[in-house]
Amino acid sequence: MISMEQPPSTDLVRLTIEGSRANIHLNREEKFNALNVQMITELCDLLDWTAERSAGRLDALHDDNGQPYLRSLVLSGAGRHFCAGADINMMRDAGANTPEENRADSKRLDRLFNGLWSHPCFTVGAIQGVALGGGAGLVACLDHVIGTKNIKIALSEGKLGILPAVIGPYVYRRLGSACFRRLAMQASRIEAEEALRTGFIEQVVDGQEALEASVQSLLEEVLTTGPCAVTLAKELTLNFDRWTESDEALRDWTLDFTSQMRGSNEGQEGLSSFLEKRPANWKPE
Repeated sequence: MISMEQPPSTDLVRLTIEGSRANIHLNREEKFNALNVQMITELCDLLDWTAERSAGRLDALHDDNGQPYLRSLVLSGAGRHFCAGADINMMRDAGANTPEENRADSKRLDRLFNGLWSHPCFTVGAIQGVALGGGAGLVACLDHVIGTKNIKIALSEGKLGILPAVIGPYVYRRLGSACFRRLAMQASRIEAEEALRTGFIEQVVDGQEALEASVQSLLEEVLTTGPCAVTLAKELTLNFDRWTESDEALRDWTLDFTSQMRGSNEGQEGLSSFLEKRPANWKPE
């Protein structure tokens, strides 16, 4: 069994564990949580560590010491703003890098965004202030985003003469083709109402206190869902996104997928608990 002890040591990002909930907090307030190489690397390490301890991936609720495995992950930022995007010094230095060095930097960024987008836990964003460039990319990778009324989101790369290419696949999946294209060309900030309308976020609340209350309410609902079901919902969606075979083959694949779930430990527990009129073993007491 994998232990819940000894998470990676970090300076610019803070990890706290509350039962089956992991909190990842961007902690570079003086720079509006701008993403530099160190912060990106620390985020990647924490996403890997938490993913390896996902209850859904391990098909287990606790480690050998009785500590809960993770079922949700909440991403937030310190101070007035969630994330101002890439650190300007990192962007400036990129101009002097070789193509190989710039590709390595981009690969590190993609590891971050893909690690968040494919994370086996249910991921929630609790955001305030601005989410620009890479910050908007983080937002796009989350399963559910709750923002305060003062949020401003932008695919701002065009203002610097570049494009949101690395974050592009994740923003595109969240917004769809026409909206992604418009916001990438426009590169200006959208406020809470438009972010909600376009599907960039799911919920708007009034202030930090309401933000945490809404996150907690959402996670209480998530805990009533089987952790493997949460994790495998992402696999199901990924296969739908990438399916290139016939419609008949897709229908056959879903039959196999359903059969596997029904025969799994979690599937059997869920069906048995329903018939026996008792809570499933993954539901909070």
